[in-house]
Amino acid sequence: MRIAWLASFIHKWLALIIGIQIFIWIATGLFFTVVPIEQVRSEHRIRELAPAVLSAPDVANFSTALGGEAPIRLTVENRPEGARIVADYADGTAALFDARSGQRLSPLNQESALAIARGRIATEAPVASSELVTTASPEYRGALPAWRIAFDEPSKLAVYVGANNGQVTARRSELWRVYDFLWALHIMDYREHENFNHAPIIIVSVLAFLSTIAGIALIPYRFRWRRKKAAT
Repeated sequence: MRIAWLASFIHKWLALIIGIQIFIWIATGLFFTVVPIEQVRSEHRIRELAPAVLSAPDVANFSTALGGEAPIRLTVENRPEGARIVADYADGTAALFDARSGQRLSPLNQESALAIARGRIATEAPVASSELVTTASPEYRGALPAWRIAFDEPSKLAVYVGANNGQVTARRSELWRVYDFLWALHIMDYREHENFNHAPIIIVSVLAFLSTIAGIALIPYRFRWRRKKAAT
């Protein structure tokens, strides 16, 4: 009976201490499984682009304009505004070129970024705000600098366009912000929303494990107690 008392004591008090976080894990986990991640990422709002085909003169023009350091990767895209080439360099920087003329187009201005956002995202809503982002945040950790273009629509969609690569690097809706908030609660990282290898979550996880083990250990004693009660 001493073992039963000890298991009951551990199970009861540990569950009381960490019960709120356990409830958060269950509730947020349910949300993550019910809501499709494609909707969270606004993938259904993306306008697909047809592949671009370059002729030999186009390639020659681009090679002449490129000069300097050779990129480690070239991406050719057929955008509504014309064929574009994104050049990625070994130091992590990027540049955007007109695939036909070889003219360098980056860094983009506000109007160019807005045109790219409208060309890649299915929305006719007016622009609510537009700003150049130069520092990372929990909402955006992509290529910097980037234009944040927010649209005036119920989903409060904000589109990030890389100023150097001219690509839509992130889509952030109100659903994504709710998801991100719940994810921060789930992994207990309330500042950066991405680290799940820190001490608090490890401690709470260990306590939850011990509480579960204690609860399992109580099962035989509970059945024995019920049989004795039924016999009397």
